[in-house]
Amino acid sequence: MKFIESIKNVWKIEELRNRIIVTLSLLLVYRFGAQVVLPGIDAAQLGGLAEKTDGGLLGLLNAFTGGAFANASVFALGIMPYISASIVVQLMGIAIPYLQKLQKEGASGQKKINQITRWLTIAICLLQAPGYLASLPALGIPPSAFLLGTGFLFYFSSVTILVTGCIFAMWLGEKITDKGIGNGISLLIMVGIIATLPQAFLQNAATRLEGGGNGGLMMVLIEFVIWFVIILASIMLVMGVRKIAVQYARRTATGGYEKSAMAGSRQYIPLKLNASGVMPIIFAQAIMFVPSLIGGSSFLKETAAGAWMQTNYSDMFGFWYNLTFALLIIVFTYFYTAITVPTNKMADDLKRSGGFIPGIRPGSETSEYLDKIMSQITLPGSIFLAVVAIFPAFIVKLMGVQQGWALFFGGTSLLIMVGVAIDTMQQINSYLLNRHYDGLMKTGKNRKAVA
Repeated sequence: MKFIESIKNVWKIEELRNRIIVTLSLLLVYRFGAQVVLPGIDAAQLGGLAEKTDGGLLGLLNAFTGGAFANASVFALGIMPYISASIVVQLMGIAIPYLQKLQKEGASGQKKINQITRWLTIAICLLQAPGYLASLPALGIPPSAFLLGTGFLFYFSSVTILVTGCIFAMWLGEKITDKGIGNGISLLIMVGIIATLPQAFLQNAATRLEGGGNGGLMMVLIEFVIWFVIILASIMLVMGVRKIAVQYARRTATGGYEKSAMAGSRQYIPLKLNASGVMPIIFAQAIMFVPSLIGGSSFLKETAAGAWMQTNYSDMFGFWYNLTFALLIIVFTYFYTAITVPTNKMADDLKRSGGFIPGIRPGSETSEYLDKIMSQITLPGSIFLAVVAIFPAFIVKLMGVQQGWALFFGGTSLLIMVGVAIDTMQQINSYLLNRHYDGLMKTGKNRKAVA
């Protein structure tokens, strides 16, 4: 009842209501575009492409685009080129002085970085679009499906449309961020993932219930309970923090600071258990394409080592793939946490504001202490993240779950859904609390709204 009352309160706030309507409208536009097939391709002959993208790496890519990849849609590239460009720009910011300078310029510098990211997105699209079109025949689309042939006219028009579709999707995401609720780019990815969830679940359930020899209704219920538990574990991973107690010395009338710890106000520095989010999984997945490519190269293609690499690293539910995948996630978690959590800057900001960690001297000692704590909590966080990432392989091997449904038992798909849902709810929560309503995540009596 409290939750229903909170939903009613959401609708009472005009600004929040308008933002939610804008968000839902733009998401609907994105989902509509995901069903529009590229001109010159017969939509009735896309069954082979849909079968190829049912599970495995292609299934994961199809899930990120909300089925647009399997539909040969104008949004077939999805928003992933923009994500790739953002990651590249973020990593280049470590080594390129110009980008480091822009990062320190505040809003104006961030605006320039965003523009660089957009141009890099177009460049990535121009590379990915021809590759996607060239792979369509190998992915199950028969030659008769190309109504205009596969000549220059088809490639030129289709590449133009795919690039435009990606840029339009990027624009929708930015508009959702500005005019709607939540992070627009993340919401587009989440909605795309959720769009493929019902079909994956129904296909797996139909297989279980068919003939009664695959576990029946009981196995469907057990899988659903396990899925619910994994969601709870993912929420714990996303929201888990280590609170570092901080005290701020109170300024006196003479302009100095009272040295007594009792005089200061006590606060905390929240250090996240998983400060890197899903980025280590994305990095690791990008690397996992390399072994099979090396195994299929002209140097190793005819050798036993090449055949072993192609066999073991082409199956994302195999043992060697997941062992390597988990180790890479742990390594990239440390790497990404090191470059995104600036303990030196945190220590300097704390010192300038008159704050200190009890028992630790301000400055370099505080920085070393924070770095030590981050190292300690990153290890269990990275192991937990790796287990969640490879959990779909356990589900497939131990319980015989279909690959398409198994992808929602962990990995990037589940963590993105959980992280985006929590972030969106927190934003809605802040609107409610600012209007003196109880939030979605808090119980209690409603207070009178401020006009």
